Amino acid sequence: MIRAILLISCLDQKGITAAVTDWVFKHGGNILHAAQHIDEKMGIFFMRIEWDMHGFSLERQDMRQVFSSEAERFQMNWSLYFSDEMTNIALFVSKHYHCLYDLMFRYQSGQLPHCKVLLIISNHPEAASLAKQWGIEFLHIPVMAESKSSAEDIQLEALKVRKIGLIVLARYHQILTGKFVRAYPEQIINIHHSFLPAFIGGSPYAQAYDKGVKIIGATSHYVIEALDQGPIIEQDTVRIDHRYSVQDLIDEGQDLERRVLYRAVRWHLEHKILCYSNKTVIFD
Repeated sequence: MIRAILLISCLDQKGITAAVTDWVFKHGGNILHAAQHIDEKMGIFFMRIEWDMHGFSLERQDMRQVFSSEAERFQMNWSLYFSDEMTNIALFVSKHYHCLYDLMFRYQSGQLPHCKVLLIISNHPEAASLAKQWGIEFLHIPVMAESKSSAEDIQLEALKVRKIGLIVLARYHQILTGKFVRAYPEQIINIHHSFLPAFIGGSPYAQAYDKGVKIIGATSHYVIEALDQGPIIEQDTVRIDHRYSVQDLIDEGQDLERRVLYRAVRWHLEHKILCYSNKTVIFD
């Protein structure tokens, strides 16, 4: 069953829901899911509606043009997707592989829908054997301070050639430049080893241990030019106590990172996320 998915945001006005659902109905669509949200403080309306394309009277190549009159009427920002469209994914990784292993397991077992993992990129060579094991193309692109710009040019060209639509930083320990981020707005997902904002630097779990924290967490967010300040997609936490060693914290934290990143990537692929004002609306 092929489904159409429409995401909408605009100023809140009377009649939006009725207009959209009536448009789907009059063209023979059977609505499968519909959800909406209003940010009352900002006066913004959000909607996600999904319908079965079987028996729909419009061909998909005509739907955007036909719906544009409704969109113009309410001055909507909107996007239309179809469930049989595949998103090409590139996974970026450095030397921590727990998120990479998890995403690849879920991908190969069918838990990541509507996508093709085409490429693994790393600034270190060690992940090449993993990519070969999974049958995924691997690119080792070293990143040095003095050659960062040229390294990113190589990465961007590789992504363009393969028509990559989503970049997942599966523990990639490099800061992307503004040039790179601007090339893929709301198409780069990162996993952060804390419940933002929190401990920064290379040893967050040791810092958490020294501080004697009682909760650790993980955060997945879209990447923007401001470091770790992008719209948050998902967060989770786990309670700990004085009996936990640093290694215990690492084990718990990495498990959180795997689960939080997976949810964020899946929701993106299912077109369940709308960004606004550096925040997100996540539809069920």
